[in-house]
Amino acid sequence: MNSLYFAAIINSTFRYATPVLFAALGSLLCSRGNVFNVALEGQMLAAAFAAIVINFYTKNMVLSILAAICAGLLVSSVVALFQIKLKAHDMVVGTTINLFIQSATAFLMQIVFGSRGMVQGHGMVSLTKIDLNFLSWSPFLYRAFENLSILDYASYIIAIIVYFYLFKTVRGFHLRSVGIRYNAAKSLGINSQKMQMNVVLISGILCGLGGVSLCMGGVTVFVENMTAGRGFIAMGASSMAQAHPIMAIFSSLFFGATISLSKTLQKVINSYFTETFPYICTILAITIYGAISKAKKKK
Repeated sequence: MNSLYFAAIINSTFRYATPVLFAALGSLLCSRGNVFNVALEGQMLAAAFAAIVINFYTKNMVLSILAAICAGLLVSSVVALFQIKLKAHDMVVGTTINLFIQSATAFLMQIVFGSRGMVQGHGMVSLTKIDLNFLSWSPFLYRAFENLSILDYASYIIAIIVYFYLFKTVRGFHLRSVGIRYNAAKSLGINSQKMQMNVVLISGILCGLGGVSLCMGGVTVFVENMTAGRGFIAMGASSMAQAHPIMAIFSSLFFGATISLSKTLQKVINSYFTETFPYICTILAITIYGAISKAKKKK
């Protein structure tokens, strides 16, 4: 394996990690507010579909991003209404929404595009790529950071912003207080329910950006159920990071690397096995992390 091939794997790791990181940031914000948001998958899938539909008709990147954000917000508002306002069970709400969005997008593909399975081409535009020409002195570094989109870089900036929000602002402290002691925070004048609803809506925006990066980051394409469990992987990344935004960057990169390796290994191993590789790694990583955390608590 030469160095440029390794650089290409690093490059694909960054690209595959971006949707996971956006969704993981949404998940950890919900966790900090003591909200178990299982509908990340549905939020991302709805956003990806909305982005590709607007892209198909307008060929405009900005409008596609805005459509994805609106779709993510719409789905997250349903989550907030049923799960927080009406106190419905989180697993029931999340699972129902995920299954509904999966079926709805497959059905709407036939209506909008007249086809099933995959939509590609039609002159649709992709996200703007940032070309780092100053790295041309090093073929390895240039290949590792080649053709990354604006959202690939924005995801890390947003992770840092979320860190400062949670740990350096009063509102971030209020959110963490709600997550630790809901009623105690409420007794101090904090509108706990409103804060929980707000973080769910923010998770919808972040999942919207994750959906855009998924369908427009590299090749502009939409495939039925194209999120393929990334919402659940993001929940795992958030859990491994202990709901910490900076640690979420590293956990998302880890899962991005597993997805990248699964694509690479398809050349030598049957794809039916390699497609399960990211999910096996997710289960193993969370299991090992849980065992280590439990052992530390006993000490």
